[in-house]
Amino acid sequence: MGQAYETKTYDTDKDLIHTVALEPASQDEIDNTIKVMGGEDWELWIKALAEADLLAEGAKTTAYTYIGKKLTWPIYGSATIGKAKEDLDRAATAINTTYANLNVDAHVSSLKALVTQASSAIPVMPLYISLIYKVMKEEGTHEGCIEQIVGLFTQCLLNDGATLDEVNRYRMDGKETNDATQAKIEELWHQVTQDNFHELSDYAGYNADFLNLFGFGIEGVDYEADVDPQVDW
Repeated sequence: MGQAYETKTYDTDKDLIHTVALEPASQDEIDNTIKVMGGEDWELWIKALAEADLLAEGAKTTAYTYIGKKLTWPIYGSATIGKAKEDLDRAATAINTTYANLNVDAHVSSLKALVTQASSAIPVMPLYISLIYKVMKEEGTHEGCIEQIVGLFTQCLLNDGATLDEVNRYRMDGKETNDATQAKIEELWHQVTQDNFHELSDYAGYNADFLNLFGFGIEGVDYEADVDPQVDW
């Protein structure tokens, strides 16, 4: 927002590291991003449950987010997505206030960088996640989507002693965003080129997770076999 931004990214379709240039967002683009990715839908769902008398006393609700650190901040923080994330924080506070009589507990949960359909389409992230997989697997701290969400439930949502950050978020991203891990990732970020990408990164792991999202790359499945979509019940 307010200025152009240029950085490197990885095109998974072309197996190519290249520079991506992003122009400053217009106010309409900012507003539209907040509309789609902000907290309004969250509030509407909770309102609908309350009006249907389906909102339990002490109900817990959370919205997933990603905050990141220095390398991803220009995309996730000081950008349109960042404004949507601010709106998520606003919505959490609004839900807690509006349904205080039911002791509803609403918090945003910040997760580590994960391979999702959304993250794979955001500039910078395929390259960043490929590098972070390499570092965190070497550190023994790597977690996928399932491990992150299991941890979120056991350590935060169902733990009355869970700690919150300065804006009342649950944080499951500490193994990624700590200074020591970020220093390793940043070093690789400055070293990585088209020639050494597959050596310095764990793109194989990233790609396997991406294929699995859509039911591909599963061991034992013959993807060349004919399939009849009509099944007799």
